[in-house]
Amino acid sequence: MAACVARRALAVGSRWWSRSLTAARGSRPLCAAGGAPGFPPAATTTTQRHLSSRNRAEGKVLETVGVFEVPKQNGKYETGQLFLHSVFGYRGVVLFPWQARLYDRDVASAASEKAENPAGHGSKEVKGKTHTYYQVLIDARDCPHISQRSQTEAVTFLANHDDSRALYAIPGLDYVSHEDILPYTSTDQVPIQHELFERFLLYDQTKAPPFVARETLRAWQEKNHPWLELSDVHRETTENIRVTVIPFYMGMREAQNSHVYWWRYCIRLENLDSDVVQLRERHWRIFSLSGTLETVRGRGVVGREPVLSKEQPAFQYSSHVSLQASSGHMWGTFRFERPDGSHFDVRIPPFSLESNKDEKTPPSGLHW
Repeated sequence: MAACVARRALAVGSRWWSRSLTAARGSRPLCAAGGAPGFPPAATTTTQRHLSSRNRAEGKVLETVGVFEVPKQNGKYETGQLFLHSVFGYRGVVLFPWQARLYDRDVASAASEKAENPAGHGSKEVKGKTHTYYQVLIDARDCPHISQRSQTEAVTFLANHDDSRALYAIPGLDYVSHEDILPYTSTDQVPIQHELFERFLLYDQTKAPPFVARETLRAWQEKNHPWLELSDVHRETTENIRVTVIPFYMGMREAQNSHVYWWRYCIRLENLDSDVVQLRERHWRIFSLSGTLETVRGRGVVGREPVLSKEQPAFQYSSHVSLQASSGHMWGTFRFERPDGSHFDVRIPPFSLESNKDEKTPPSGLHW
């Protein structure tokens, strides 16, 4: 068995990562420091830290962050597991897992192509498959480097006061799929810089990983479970652009003698090809159980028109939708532009907007 399992360069903003994972002959060191585009791949993962003074030119220093572990093919990562995000490159720590149902229309399409269907018609049935995601904290030192590729304040809640549209966010909180986790170990007792790290986790060198959940983390998870829970994930690929959607129910508010139900949805766009494309437009169709159908068109998403390339293949963002009904559906398309000026539409997989049956008051802040 070859010692080197994988070696790959990952570009994240102005930061470049190069990794080498070893399976049979032990692990390699993971270093953090700084990088500009074109930073040469190495056996270790590197970032760059610039040092400057009046009498000395700027230089680079490599710091050892930790040691890579072999990614788990089976089983789940435990609370306190340190990791590097395989796509966005940030350092993080696992808080707790979620078991979601993944509805992959690409798998359904492959299955329908194999089935005998002479007429070539009929809708494809999408069956959900259990998939593990993790609630994680992002290292604050890495947030500036990923802000152009992934929102670092994407997990939002309804504020509990008179303004029915007011939202607040917990910075540096994210959801990560199992396959995006590149685990590593560290001898640092506080390896992740986040204001909640030491509130949620306690260092215990007798454990593996050596960070265990404090009671505050368990209490916070239980208190905010309805508004954090990840249950359904929807995925579809069109012309090598994969769209993944995760909807979250946020709660209900009363406004002008009516009930308004809120959802947050997180979308990840991934370019699976080497050709450069740019997102130009979005086109949404939003159906409410009350019988209304709304069409929304606009330039880009969240004020941006991201470019997806081989070096920076992914973009992730969150947005919100409200309905005057307890459930509904959303679907649509993203329009992309090729370098030659031609356009093509990418399908957004349809997904349901469902409210919790046991309605509770959404959180008004961090509950401990």
